Amino acid sequence: MKIYNTLTRKVEEFIPYHKDSVKMYTCGPTVYHFAHIGNLRSYVFEDVLEKTLNYLGYQVTRCMNITDVGHLTSDSDSGEDKMLKGAKRENKTVMEIAEFYTEQFKKDIESLNMKWPEIVEKATSHIDTYIEIVEKLMEKGFAYESGGNVYFDTTKVEDYYQLTNHKVDEMVVGVREGVEEDSFKRNQADFALWFTKSKFEDQELKWDSPWGVGYPGWHIECSGISIQFLGEYLDIHCGGIDNIFPHHTNEIAQSEAYLGHKWCKYWVHGEHLNDSTGKMSKSKGEFLTIDLLKKKGYNPLSYRFMCLNASYRKVLTFSYEALSNAENAYTKLKNKISTLSEDGDFNQQDYDFYDRKFKEYIGDDLNTANAITLLYDLLKSDVSNTTKIKLIDMWDRVFSLDLLKTKDDKELEEEVKQKIKEREEAKQLKNYELADRIREELLGKGIKLIDTREGTIYEFVNKM
Repeated sequence: MKIYNTLTRKVEEFIPYHKDSVKMYTCGPTVYHFAHIGNLRSYVFEDVLEKTLNYLGYQVTRCMNITDVGHLTSDSDSGEDKMLKGAKRENKTVMEIAEFYTEQFKKDIESLNMKWPEIVEKATSHIDTYIEIVEKLMEKGFAYESGGNVYFDTTKVEDYYQLTNHKVDEMVVGVREGVEEDSFKRNQADFALWFTKSKFEDQELKWDSPWGVGYPGWHIECSGISIQFLGEYLDIHCGGIDNIFPHHTNEIAQSEAYLGHKWCKYWVHGEHLNDSTGKMSKSKGEFLTIDLLKKKGYNPLSYRFMCLNASYRKVLTFSYEALSNAENAYTKLKNKISTLSEDGDFNQQDYDFYDRKFKEYIGDDLNTANAITLLYDLLKSDVSNTTKIKLIDMWDRVFSLDLLKTKDDKELEEEVKQKIKEREEAKQLKNYELADRIREELLGKGIKLIDTREGTIYEFVNKM
């Protein structure tokens, strides 16, 4: 297995601390709103990474946090708390907001065939752990109290910018929108470990601490949860590239200062999903969620297929045209696979040849695009159908595209009837573009619509 390590800025051979056991941590969602599909792209690549490691023989224990307190809207430990912002927006309590959007996130994960991590922990469930870490950092001289808050002193760390490869004077106030100076800090790069009520009087969630009633900074939760549940040595830490600074940079500083040794070996980051205007966000344009894609008639797995056809380290640009193309290709692929019948003897030599290539591709920094091309090559080959089906079944443990899953006739019939109804409604509203798209969508699935005087009927066709 080779993977790109942000820490060393190169593709490296993956060698975990323990031979066959992998400890993996992934930054979870801040549950103040729905996740948009840009957020979910990171979780797709993390899901593929975990399943690839499993496929290659590693035993992976994965931990993820749920941020339900303390994540601020700027990079400088200032601004409004995102959870509080969500509560005000919907006139609910922070805990009500957190519970609702955690459940919505779970539904998105399920829709995209992603595996829920073995360990998922709420930030608010481990306050004592954060306090213990902060106390030890203060004892060791890495943290100080100022203005009622506790800060980490980045000047006490030998290589604070090891993850970003920046110089100290390059990371200054104003490098990103919303960054503002905090007068309580000794040094500009210092970051908050604990806030007290002296700074945020309207903060809903507060806990007693040695420094007064307050709440943790949002960086400390990932360090605390990871160390508590995965131990002092972490193999892989994942997230989006926007987590590199300051979040992951701060995690490394505080974790290694607390532990007294190197903490995580491999830092793996996924690139952004952009739209035509640039980086996707919740604050501009149409809020692109999985539910919205469903309402527009798309299969969420078409979006997963779209992600798998690109490198996780390359910016992916979203458009409905691109998604439609991905859906058509995905549907045709499934239709082709559905025509395979188990005939011919299983051939171990053919199986080993193709599976070895598959492992080479997914083990090469998660080259899922090449792995999908290999799938097409397999379908075109003269390998027996029995062998093909076995390979597809195994490979789909990584792809997770339901390549061999078929709907029963009743479920399919109900789906087609619903699509015909939606098409009729579109025609009545003179939305002929939508009506034509529904027809093409069904045709791509091998279902041909036929308009008659008595209404629309359908028939199955083999379309590849």
